[in-house]
Amino acid sequence: MLKLNSDPSNVARVETFVEKVVAKYCISPDMYGNILISLTEAVTNAITHGNHSDSNKTVSVRLKDMGGKLAFRISDEGEGFDYDNIPDPTAPENLLKIGGRGVFLMRQLSDDVLFHDNGSTVEIQFKL
Repeated sequence: MLKLNSDPSNVARVETFVEKVVAKYCISPDMYGNILISLTEAVTNAITHGNHSDSNKTVSVRLKDMGGKLAFRISDEGEGFDYDNIPDPTAPENLLKIGGRGVFLMRQLSDDVLFHDNGSTVEIQFKL
C-alpha cells in the first residue's frame, strides 16, 4: 500500500510504487506505461479534486492480485463526485480545455475502471 499526504509533489512517489509492482509481476513495458499514467491521473485527481490539496488529508493506493488481473484502488477523503456525468474530453467544446482528461485516460489505458464510495475510490483493473 502507498499512503500519501495530499500535496501535489507526492504524485512523483507513484512511479516508485508502480516500478515495484512491475518487477514483482514481470509486467511488460507497454503495460507499465498504462499503469503509471492511469495511477498518476487517479492520484492527481484524488489530491486535487477529492482532497482539495489539503495536506492534512491522505490518498491511499492499494493493490489487489485478483488472479490474472491486478486491481489498484485509489481512495481519498473527499465527498466523491458524480462519475456518471463526466464531460467528454473529445467533444469539440472540450478539446481546448485544460484538464478533464484523467478519467478518460484511465478508461482508455486499463481494462476496467470502477467507482466506489460515491466516487471517492476509483478501482483500475489491468489483465495480466
